[in-house]
Amino acid sequence: MWKKKSYFVVSLSLLIACAVWSQMGAFLVHILFGVNIKANFFKFCFSLFKEGTVYYFAVTTLLSILIAYSVLNTIFKIAEQFFLSRKLKHKLFIAKNDRGTKVLNENFNHVNNILVVNADEPLAFTIGFRNPFIVISTGLVELLDVDELEAVVEHESFHQKNFHPLVIFTMQLISQALWFIPLTKWCYKNYKIMSELLADEFAIKKTGTELGISAALLKLIKYCCADNTAPVLAHFSNEAVDYRLRQLVDPHETIPLRADFTTIFVSIYVLLILLGMTIVIV
Repeated sequence: MWKKKSYFVVSLSLLIACAVWSQMGAFLVHILFGVNIKANFFKFCFSLFKEGTVYYFAVTTLLSILIAYSVLNTIFKIAEQFFLSRKLKHKLFIAKNDRGTKVLNENFNHVNNILVVNADEPLAFTIGFRNPFIVISTGLVELLDVDELEAVVEHESFHQKNFHPLVIFTMQLISQALWFIPLTKWCYKNYKIMSELLADEFAIKKTGTELGISAALLKLIKYCCADNTAPVLAHFSNEAVDYRLRQLVDPHETIPLRADFTTIFVSIYVLLILLGMTIVIV
């Protein structure tokens, strides 16, 4: 169930992004190189107003700002992610626990690239786009027993095998660049939840029981409440925790993840205008 829904939200987000970004790209080609592209939404918006009027100036300014913001925001976020990822990886390898890394990789030899780092906080997350690897803190190893730790590793291995860091970052990028289409934000938020539910299902399937993942999750919640802290970058404990607990308690329960009316209405309205004006141009 969650796999089909996750495919749907990813496809929807990419479809919206391709439709809007292709229009923006066509308009930029027209502006920069003078290529006359007939079916372009932004060019059509300019043509509705007489040149030299206040309305023409206002529309051209607003649309130019919108396009510039989307393009520059996308470039900035990609660059920012690149540098922050390199910085984080550098810090992680400095904090590497050689013995713990060796032991976990030997114990879970079917899982690729597990890095154990020296940290008191219980952390578990997957990082990297091309070659994602799993990061486990010594604090987490000390907190969990063998079965619970196995469930956590299997959970993270699902994120690793499905390149979730890359997919989630791409959807985040789309939601931020296309903020005027609320459905992109809904897709991003819900995919993160669905990916956690899928990872839990995978961990249960691999370990043969839901006890390990349930106990590990409860221990993390108890730790966070006791210390009034929250693990940073930990896929294993994030905003999806409520949905995950509900699924673990009752795997057959239907958990609705629906977009509200305003989100759907505004998104469809914007896309219909985009599509409608493109058709008018053609």
